[in-house]
Amino acid sequence: MDFRLSAFGQARRILLLQGRLRSNEPTQILVCAVFGALVGALISGLHYLVDVVHKLAFNLSGEATLSTGLGVDPMRILVVPVAGGLVLGIVVMIMRRLRPAEVVDPIEANALHGGRMSMTDSLRLLLATFWSNASGVAVGMEAGYSQLGAAILAKVGQYFRLRRSDQRIFVGAGAGAAIAAAFDAPLAGAFYAFELIIGGYSVRALAPVAAATLCATLVERAIVHPTGLFFVGPFPPIPHWFYPMFALLGAASAGYAVLAMQSVTWAERLLRRLPLPQWLRPAIGGALVAAMALAVPQVLGSGHGAIQELFDRDLGLVFLLVLLVTKLVASAISLGAGFRGGMFSSSLLLGCLFGAVFGEVIALIVPSLAGQQAVLMLVGMASVAAAVIGSPLTMAFLVLEGTDNFPVTVGVMASVVVASTIVRLTFGYSFSTWRFHQRGIGIRGAYDVGWLADLTVGRLMRADAKTVTETTPLAELREKFPPGAVKRVFVVSETGDYVGSLDASALHEGAPTDLSTRTARDVATHGDLYLLTYENVRTALARFEEKEVESLPVLESPTDRKVVGYLSEQYALRRYNQELERRRSADLGERDLFSTGERPR
Repeated sequence: MDFRLSAFGQARRILLLQGRLRSNEPTQILVCAVFGALVGALISGLHYLVDVVHKLAFNLSGEATLSTGLGVDPMRILVVPVAGGLVLGIVVMIMRRLRPAEVVDPIEANALHGGRMSMTDSLRLLLATFWSNASGVAVGMEAGYSQLGAAILAKVGQYFRLRRSDQRIFVGAGAGAAIAAAFDAPLAGAFYAFELIIGGYSVRALAPVAAATLCATLVERAIVHPTGLFFVGPFPPIPHWFYPMFALLGAASAGYAVLAMQSVTWAERLLRRLPLPQWLRPAIGGALVAAMALAVPQVLGSGHGAIQELFDRDLGLVFLLVLLVTKLVASAISLGAGFRGGMFSSSLLLGCLFGAVFGEVIALIVPSLAGQQAVLMLVGMASVAAAVIGSPLTMAFLVLEGTDNFPVTVGVMASVVVASTIVRLTFGYSFSTWRFHQRGIGIRGAYDVGWLADLTVGRLMRADAKTVTETTPLAELREKFPPGAVKRVFVVSETGDYVGSLDASALHEGAPTDLSTRTARDVATHGDLYLLTYENVRTALARFEEKEVESLPVLESPTDRKVVGYLSEQYALRRYNQELERRRSADLGERDLFSTGERPR
């Protein structure tokens, strides 16, 4: 008995705690701050672990990282990527048999699933990303970092049964905290959450996301004392007439970004055509990357260390062009072969290389502009990355936090706006949404469209549809449905299959002489117009508008044509508008935004 009372009391306390977090915004902010700090600690540990594994796997000496290409053992270059790819391929093959479903990443979770994520699948992705990065191929850890951070906050939100809008904010806060800790950039992490994971900025999301990213950064700084992604010395003054040059670099960066995204698909298709089992493709990809790395070792790794090398050394135009091409090919092969990771870090290095090449070419034409090389590298880095990742403000703040230079950031803003706009209007995808497109998932961002799938015809329909058999005489129909009784009657066969519908008011128009000979089937129309229970409200509204009808029957499926209910256009439109208003109110943090009543005094 005491045990039962104790269990009951524990359950009651849990429910009270869940209710308190669900309805209390300050408590949610505090929870995001606490778990953001936890994410920051975990990312700091993972970052340190990756560096240690690289030093052991590639026999690195000193403080040089893998992507600098300094002191890398050539024999390790030949062995580690291939062995790592082989192990990854076998493990992934086994895991696909155990859990065949694709891992839901933070963008997909917020767009389609209301912020719900699986911790098991997220850890599986993190381990695959870690192993891929440890193998030395050209992928970064940011995808794994953001997956882990988002999954932790998602599980917290799911435990406390948060509302859908709050759950999505928690996912964004977790991913933003991970990126903030990875780059020592709380502003960049916050806008990564807004632009990529939440799908837009709202006042309601500001405090939880900011609290998570700030606490993650503070914990990361306390643990590892970071030096930042790059360090650049004093910048020369930037002439005003130079800003159009930044816009031109942004336009060129857009084309290069689209090439980078497309190249991953080309590499994937090419490797699939090889007559080899799927589990062997990562090893083949690792061998191809290793072959390039023997000549250009800077293609290895995510690219963080190589970015600083570009600012510190004058590598010359020829080597920059070679590295620009080989790094792009290595990144495409790595991802196309099945190594897990993203293009965040790779796009930063590719953009920095693109800006450096652009600056070298400009300096050949106008030698006096050679002093602006570092600025052009920063602008190129932000432009290509913004176009690939789909987050212009994130990249602008990343440069601002890395340089503390506002004029440079203004130039970056001019460039990233041009690059992002061109890619959006022409290609139409970021790298994440392009990969969704390749998988057949029709989303263009983290905007919440999943609620449409939940608002199905089956949930909206009325189950009291008026049906008659097709052999019912018109005279009987007139008696059964007097004027004004119902609007529409649905005609079914003797076996109950849908045949068509008829307007009940039209039954009483005129005075036909053949009431006893004509049946319901003779006057039934629209036998091919119906809705299915699993279709969403947008599909239903489009069908109402296209066919110009006011109500339609609802069937279980095209093969099972039993009428299970009906739906009117007026009711579907009203429910759709109510949901839109509710979503907008939740985004703005105002529960009575569309209320027509007066506030109590």
